[in-house]
Amino acid sequence: MEIIFLGTSSAVHSKERNQPSIAMKAFGNVFLFDCGEGTQKQLLFTNISPMKISKIFITHYHGDHILGIPGLLQSLSLNGRETKLTIYGPRGLNNLKEAIYNLGYCSIEFEVEFIEIDSGIVEETDEYIIRCQQVRHNVPSLAYSIEEKKKPRFLREKAIELGVPVGPAFGKLHNGEEVEIDGKIIKPEQVLGPPRKGNKITYSGDTRPCEEMIMFAKDSTILIHESTFIEKQAQNALDYGHSTAGDAAYVARESNSENLIITHISTRYGEEYAQIMLSEAKQTFENTQLAEDYMEITVRAKS
Repeated sequence: MEIIFLGTSSAVHSKERNQPSIAMKAFGNVFLFDCGEGTQKQLLFTNISPMKISKIFITHYHGDHILGIPGLLQSLSLNGRETKLTIYGPRGLNNLKEAIYNLGYCSIEFEVEFIEIDSGIVEETDEYIIRCQQVRHNVPSLAYSIEEKKKPRFLREKAIELGVPVGPAFGKLHNGEEVEIDGKIIKPEQVLGPPRKGNKITYSGDTRPCEEMIMFAKDSTILIHESTFIEKQAQNALDYGHSTAGDAAYVARESNSENLIITHISTRYGEEYAQIMLSEAKQTFENTQLAEDYMEITVRAKS
């Protein structure tokens, strides 16, 4: 998995930070989480082709998380896209769809599927599972997680001991299929180790710290959590449905996450403010990074 931060500010751009958007290259796909204004330009400074984006996951409908979608769709159409793009979001997505298709002389010549979702499984394949969870913002808002599926380890010596010849039967058993060897049925569970956890990436969207988020992020390899305010502005965070850096660190610690990346940084006070956030988060959760525009994180497969 490769995570690319395209925008790491909150509602207002700065010279250093664009509005929120995160790209993920994984499982032969490019996924986009939120699409703030200017996202398509940010993509020009990465190795990601906008034409390869297969799905967009929207956390909520505040402008800083969605205003890049109309321009991105029209640019894709102008560049001759033919493949379907799927956009997921909480209730209200159909209102966004109508706004996009009624914006100016809009012409989008490829299929765009809009799917409203609620807490639960969004998509599941043999390789990964994507889930979402309602969290606590001042409008309906979702967090997302993407978790890779890892097959149990194949116990080669055990298979040989049971009389399974080296070859195609090994692959069938590892894929969960029974095989017949000399009239005897060998079941996959006889030659497979215990279940293994793959990497899990969780993105909070905009939220207050809450039990829902802690449970949803449990055992994340990387938790990407909003951090709009510093501790002395904790009342502002509460009033506007956001988190402080300390709140994000608390969620990371309580969810047993391995790594925390704080993002959605308020740009009102300059980059020194961001460093204060990082310092405050590290007081509670040492393994914290501060997101920067164009920062890339490679998540290595677990053994």
